[in-house]
Amino acid sequence: MFQSLADNVDIATSVPELHRRFAVAPMMELSDRHFRYLARRLTRHSLLYTEMLTSKAVIHGDRRYLLDTDIADQPLVLQLGGSDPIEMAEAASIGQEWGYNEININVGCPSDRVQSGRFGACLMAEPDTVAQCVKAMRDSVSIPVTVKCRLGIDRDDSYEVVEDFVNTVADAGCEQFIVHARKAWLDGLSPRENRTIPPLRYPYVYRLKEARPDLHITINGGIETWDAVKAHLQHVDGVMCGRKAYYQPAFLGRADATVFSELPNAFDEFNTVEQLAEVARDYALYMQQWVEEGVRLSALTRHIVALYHKVPGARLWRRHLSENASTATDAVALVEDALQCVLVTSSRSVS
Repeated sequence: MFQSLADNVDIATSVPELHRRFAVAPMMELSDRHFRYLARRLTRHSLLYTEMLTSKAVIHGDRRYLLDTDIADQPLVLQLGGSDPIEMAEAASIGQEWGYNEININVGCPSDRVQSGRFGACLMAEPDTVAQCVKAMRDSVSIPVTVKCRLGIDRDDSYEVVEDFVNTVADAGCEQFIVHARKAWLDGLSPRENRTIPPLRYPYVYRLKEARPDLHITINGGIETWDAVKAHLQHVDGVMCGRKAYYQPAFLGRADATVFSELPNAFDEFNTVEQLAEVARDYALYMQQWVEEGVRLSALTRHIVALYHKVPGARLWRRHLSENASTATDAVALVEDALQCVLVTSSRSVS
């Protein structure tokens, strides 16, 4: 059906530095291969991430189900969760064999399940463990091993905490860090609350870049406009956006023109109702192939429900998809019918 990484295990190469300037964050239960197909239809050059997969799942689970993805997704990063250097090295090696361009270690997720498995944000308190994982993984693969972390955890969130953490892990060979510019409360806040309640401290990330100009530093957290992206790029090497990109996918339609305009085959802006309609029709054809393979249509349409935002007919677009996806069998017809709710405003820009 699709040319997948699993069928082309020799294609993994390092991510070019230019692609690191803008990335779409790994998001649990959101960043699946279907969302990545939609994202890549909107931005050719942004760096994409998988959902976090545990090292144990990669080693012992159904690898084709967990790791298979489309070549069109590249450049693509596999994010792993774990704290055992031997297991993380084995999982990284599998990821490279599967064709991924880069392996990222999750040191930022604050959920109870992640903490109980001794990975995610709780590892901010164990920089030596993370360093051991980095070294073992780098010894096992030729592609980059990177780390996504927080500023700190609980009450321990001074600037010195993140700088000491980064210095320790960098000494083990990590050259790229994605820093969520908030600390994480491991007790008392939900993962969702941890994305909004701890205050953003962008100056800490700027200061980190000043202290370690040799490292590639990407900033993450609360970034929701292209003006903000451009402003951050004056201080750091890259910007990562998550929920904004998922819940308003049209946002990604400006990535290439804003950040990657000088790269070959960069997309022009997708910023009108009619332009996004072509993206929706392309995704409908993609969905239909998966429906014929037995995938529930509702599991696919969920990624385009928010394609239109703040334009007349957007609410009807969402309602038509949500109410009919569970019974429809023709994805193309479903999307075309939903498009009629918004196409009357085809000349209007999408925010």
